[in-house]
Amino acid sequence: MLPEELRETYMERANCCPPPIFIILVSLAELGVFIYYAVWKPQKQWVTLGTGIWESPLTYKPEQREEAWRFVSYMFVHAGVEHIAGNLLMQLFLGIPLELVHKGFEVGMVYMAGVIAGSLASSIFDPYSALVGASGGVYALIGGYFMNAVVNFREMIPLVGVFRILVILLIVGTDVGFAIYRRFITHEASMKVSFVAHIAGGVAGMTIGYVFFTNYNKELLKDPRFWLCIVGYIAFFFFAIIFNIFLSPAPA
Repeated sequence: MLPEELRETYMERANCCPPPIFIILVSLAELGVFIYYAVWKPQKQWVTLGTGIWESPLTYKPEQREEAWRFVSYMFVHAGVEHIAGNLLMQLFLGIPLELVHKGFEVGMVYMAGVIAGSLASSIFDPYSALVGASGGVYALIGGYFMNAVVNFREMIPLVGVFRILVILLIVGTDVGFAIYRRFITHEASMKVSFVAHIAGGVAGMTIGYVFFTNYNKELLKDPRFWLCIVGYIAFFFFAIIFNIFLSPAPA
């Protein structure tokens, strides 16, 4: 999906030196935590895990938001087989090819930007809900890929471009729709899980992720879009911290 004059440079950078270690290690860590709660701390069912994950010190819970690590550690806890399978499939499918070109630091920065943006946005816009899963990071990767597909649409065969964009929209629409259903419509007794991390992670990917993933052929620090995204992200970060300390309606 790149302009013709950039394709050779892109292919030169696509190699296994260094290997895509970030996305693989994150995926293994998430799988390990899931197995721990599904097997070593067995639930009544593990197709959809029960109380074990809600009592986990990793899960983001609004009443325990003073434990700041939960804003990041929630990414390791998943609510069931379909939850972790979907996240692992998407992040490996997108993350490994991206990391072959952009390497672990850049992919890791985009992924973690989505994770942190997801929890902070959830704490502001859905302050009474818990949060589990790596969807913020996964959607950051999806957002970066999506923006590349839209911006470079003219460089692709039209049907291929349309197919890529429609597949992304179908996956995102289905996943977000199901998350909204679980949040607002289903009447399960378990703690309500926020869907805001999906949206915030996607926004992080369409901004920071897009800038990172289009700068493989020049210095990132010289790109004004990079600084615009960074300043905006830092402003949002500090506003979210102030909100959670002084303004949040969630229980203390």
